[in-house]
Amino acid sequence: MDKSFNLSSNISVSDEVIAVIAGIAAGKIYGIADMSSGVAEGLARKVSGKNVTKGVYVEVVDTKTLVTLKIIVEYGVNIRDVCLRLQQKVKKSIEDLTGLKVEGVNVKEEGVHFISKETKD
Repeated sequence: MDKSFNLSSNISVSDEVIAVIAGIAAGKIYGIADMSSGVAEGLARKVSGKNVTKGVYVEVVDTKTLVTLKIIVEYGVNIRDVCLRLQQKVKKSIEDLTGLKVEGVNVKEEGVHFISKETKD
């Protein structure tokens, strides 16, 4: 069920919108190959066709927001640097676009993407 969070007497932002903002911000970070999702979420995404919020989980209480992102990084990048840039970008994007206070952005690095090079004989 989608919830809405009031920012003032006549403005509200749904948790789905917050997740979309976080997902778009994550897509702009160099070193992230993809967002990760669990088996149940992956099946739901195949049925619904939605992918922007894949691997993005949002919890909002009053005007405080907690975001968890599950990512897959490119092989060879500094995972710590990628995660720090991701946390900063997501926090700034949500706060700038919604006015909500982001209490934390948790990042769970769940895999490494290897680029396979096929050699021709």
